[in-house]
Amino acid sequence: MSKLSLNSTLPLPNSSHKIPQLGFGVYQSPPETCVKSCLTALKAGYRHIDTAQYYANEEQVGQALKESGLKREEVYLTTKILSPGNDVESTYKSVLESVEKLSGKDGYVDLFLIHSPNAGPEKRKLMWLALEKAKSEGKAREIGVSNYGIGHIEEIKKIGKVWPPAINQIELHPWCQQKEAVEYCQKNNIVVEAYCPLVRNQKAQDQTLQSIAKKHNVSDAQVLVRWSLQRGFVPLPKSDTPSRIESNADLYGFELDNDDMAKLNELDEMEKGALVQAVSNE
Repeated sequence: MSKLSLNSTLPLPNSSHKIPQLGFGVYQSPPETCVKSCLTALKAGYRHIDTAQYYANEEQVGQALKESGLKREEVYLTTKILSPGNDVESTYKSVLESVEKLSGKDGYVDLFLIHSPNAGPEKRKLMWLALEKAKSEGKAREIGVSNYGIGHIEEIKKIGKVWPPAINQIELHPWCQQKEAVEYCQKNNIVVEAYCPLVRNQKAQDQTLQSIAKKHNVSDAQVLVRWSLQRGFVPLPKSDTPSRIESNADLYGFELDNDDMAKLNELDEMEKGALVQAVSNE
């Protein structure tokens, strides 16, 4: 576990590419702030940025990458599609628009996800087939899903050619551990990404969390992101405060011991602990 570093990566199924284990989230980061926040993150050593069509800041993430002076291949870019067009072709067009915003006309994204299964089976199918096309055309290196339960992931076997999805991005933190979905993903070689790893700061006063933070002389946020890393997830902490962006990546000078991990693992409230959405595993 002590081998974890800011450069740690995880292998992806059926792929020669790896994903940086720490990501930077930009949900609700307004356009004018988003560029600055991404530049701060890249300067602090993050090499993985997670956006979505729904966030309306893909262009700003692309702009930050240009301004950072880093090469395209040095930064892992993820985006997501929330709703399809009327057919695969119009859905694919919307995928291409995202790719262009993030990395130019001839560019690519490292990972393209279906944002949610909530649109229903027909729309999920259109989005997945459009993502498969993006993968085959080299516009998305990997494709995956978000907020998908076991049944939704199994459904993909009947839809297209690519299985398993490379990633399932779900809400994960000690109060919402989604054990069944996580176990299924790990068994099927699907990398699990953790959104809301900081529980949107709603548990900062939790006594267990406070005592562990105090023991290691770190912040509660650092404990939460470190918990995610040690569980083998890909956490996506989000902040627009420069000092927090930096401290959320400063995770490698301490390690949570078995006792700390056990205490945090005991906090699970299952579906009740979800701020956004616990997956449905039917």
